[in-house]
Amino acid sequence: QVQLVESGGGLVPAGGSLRLSCAASGRTFSTYAMGWFRQVLVKEREFVATISRTGANTDYADSVKGRFTISRDNAKNTVYLQMNSLKPEDTAVYYCAAVAGMLSWRTSTIPYEYNYWGQGTQVTVSS
Repeated sequence: QVQLVESGGGLVPAGGSLRLSCAASGRTFSTYAMGWFRQVLVKEREFVATISRTGANTDYADSVKGRFTISRDNAKNTVYLQMNSLKPEDTAVYYCAAVAGMLSWRTSTIPYEYNYWGQGTQVTVSS
């Protein structure tokens, strides 16, 4: 089992940048593919970015491609989401998630495939 704690959210003007971090407990972090999702109020949780166990493969939602970068440091048990050129429509609660049992190269864009979730961090982009 893994516990996930996000940090780095906040209020930023449009065009600004933020870096989210997600720290994982345990010694098996490298066995999990990781993902970032976001949710606004009662809307469905939306895929943002995912990274494979080794970090070799990544995938992004079309809405964030070219602006967001997901990365991981398995030695530090941490996954990051660098967010640049932020837009007001990026405002949401951002969640980190982990999925076990995937092949080393695989990623996942599907929320229900993920086994573990963090508590979320609020990102607000002002216009």
